[in-house]
Amino acid sequence: MTWCRFDELSPALLYELLRFRQAIFVVEQNCAYPDLDGLDQGAQHLVLRVDDALAGCLRLIPFSDERRIKIGRVAVAEAIRGQGFARTLMQEALARCRHDYADHAVMLTGQTYLTPLYESLGFAVTSAPYDDYGLRHVDMILPAGAARHSGTAEGRTRKP
Repeated sequence: MTWCRFDELSPALLYELLRFRQAIFVVEQNCAYPDLDGLDQGAQHLVLRVDDALAGCLRLIPFSDERRIKIGRVAVAEAIRGQGFARTLMQEALARCRHDYADHAVMLTGQTYLTPLYESLGFAVTSAPYDDYGLRHVDMILPAGAARHSGTAEGRTRKP
């Protein structure tokens, strides 16, 4: 797994990353929404490769005006879903939060079917389910400081 700031993404990797996200969030999920939302430039991007192919990604978006950071655009290639890669991505993101943003609450907006995964990492639901571009979502939060302890219990860590 590799972390990159936006300005560290080569044109080829940026294209690959955006194409990957489009294939999952727009085409596969049949969801016409603006993936290019203006937040990538200030985000840290985590890229997962399996057998040299892009297999997963997510981004961390810090908010300078508040002590919060958002995890978003969590995606895993369809061919390897159900093998723990989403958990691995999230654990790496939480490790980054512990290191760089220990005093920040960690927020995310997740599809409802992924709620058990996020809850197992310490997140709590903060909203009723709602429709977001035709998909059911909930807002979730991991309080400031809680990232220190989430997802690290014996037996939870899985390396792909």
